[in-house]
Amino acid sequence: MSNNKLKIGIVGAGATGIAAAWDFVNAGHEVDIYEAGAEVGGLAAGFRDEKWDWSLEKFYHHWFETDTDIKRLLQEMDLWDNVIFPRPKTSYWIDGKIYRSEISPSALFLPLSPISTARMGFWGMYLKLKENGIDLEGETAHNWMKSHMGEKAYNKFFRPLLIGKFGEAYQQVNMAWMWARVKARSLRLGIYKGGFQAALDAMAQKIAEKGARIHLKTPVTAIDWQDGFPTLTANGILQPYDRILTTTSPKLLLEMTKALHDTPYGEQVADLKSIGAICVVLALKQPLLTDGTYWLNLPATSADKRSSQFPFLALVEHTNWIDKKHYNNDVIIYCGDYVPADHLYFQMSEDELIEQFIAALPTFNPNFTKQWIRKAWVFRAPYAQPVPGINHSHKIPPLKTPVPGVYWASMSQVYPWDRGTNFAVEMGRRVANMMMEDV
Repeated sequence: MSNNKLKIGIVGAGATGIAAAWDFVNAGHEVDIYEAGAEVGGLAAGFRDEKWDWSLEKFYHHWFETDTDIKRLLQEMDLWDNVIFPRPKTSYWIDGKIYRSEISPSALFLPLSPISTARMGFWGMYLKLKENGIDLEGETAHNWMKSHMGEKAYNKFFRPLLIGKFGEAYQQVNMAWMWARVKARSLRLGIYKGGFQAALDAMAQKIAEKGARIHLKTPVTAIDWQDGFPTLTANGILQPYDRILTTTSPKLLLEMTKALHDTPYGEQVADLKSIGAICVVLALKQPLLTDGTYWLNLPATSADKRSSQFPFLALVEHTNWIDKKHYNNDVIIYCGDYVPADHLYFQMSEDELIEQFIAALPTFNPNFTKQWIRKAWVFRAPYAQPVPGINHSHKIPPLKTPVPGVYWASMSQVYPWDRGTNFAVEMGRRVANMMMEDV
């Protein structure tokens, strides 16, 4: 292994790993990517029914027009022309009715007084225009939103969303995270022609053409330091590298890297909080949301799903955003939720989960019956959403671990931004630069 040409091992073929690999191979370094799954993509990976032209994301995804890092990378790869930005309709379900949630004339008819509506609009614009919101991390979103937006607006709109997203931890999430959510949003949402899996496959092909080797269905079981080099073990074979980048969850990082145990860094990693994601995906024979809504935010009055009106937090009719012709005219519905990894939803059978979720659908369309369902899928990810508390920036482990030559870049470190492929790309390129400069 030469000091000029580095041999680099990457654990995980999601957006972070692929973006890092792009910069490595363009700098002339040798790259191996190890992916436990059968396809690249990580949480942005998709699947495709035999009847469809496009793949579909296992967990709903989109890009914002403000996502400059993924745009820059796709432009460098000559892939950006394949990205489209249709404008969908997003809404709230409030007191049995659908209200448009993005900027539109219907905002004048929200179930609030004119003063409350104006107050909410003013502070919403303040957050949108605020260039940097990290100074807000000393206060919870719960307290800030209630005091600035007013109790009526908070209880009607934001408290249900926070509960739905973070469950029992909803009062712990800091306001810098909420600022970043507002700051990044755009009215138009982007997707790659063919779906996110097509995008990630095309990106993987670009780095492979430049020499990167991608090993699918190859989980890494150990990362260590031996004979002056960082090493990783995959398929029972130990491989030395000049640098290793792992993009796994905090739990997997600690499981595979025993050298981090009983270290301050390892304790920082272990203290990071996150929750999981559940998606029940349905292919229907006819539309469910007949008003054209793509994303319907559902109110959560309790962190206990059994006490809330709905068993999930978001109803997403994907084909009210993307033409159903790409899915053989199936109407695509997501029923999505965030819950802790030890929640009952991770223990229920797929059939039980489907039955529980579809029981809520007649609320939105009384004509709905199970006969509308052509096919159903269930996807679960125990690590899907970091939970950033007060002053979270001081608690994030650095990208460089104390194990020589080993780096860790995960969605727990994109804070204050929310997890997503754009910020995964930014972090992947940042850590790649750091690894190449490190002596």
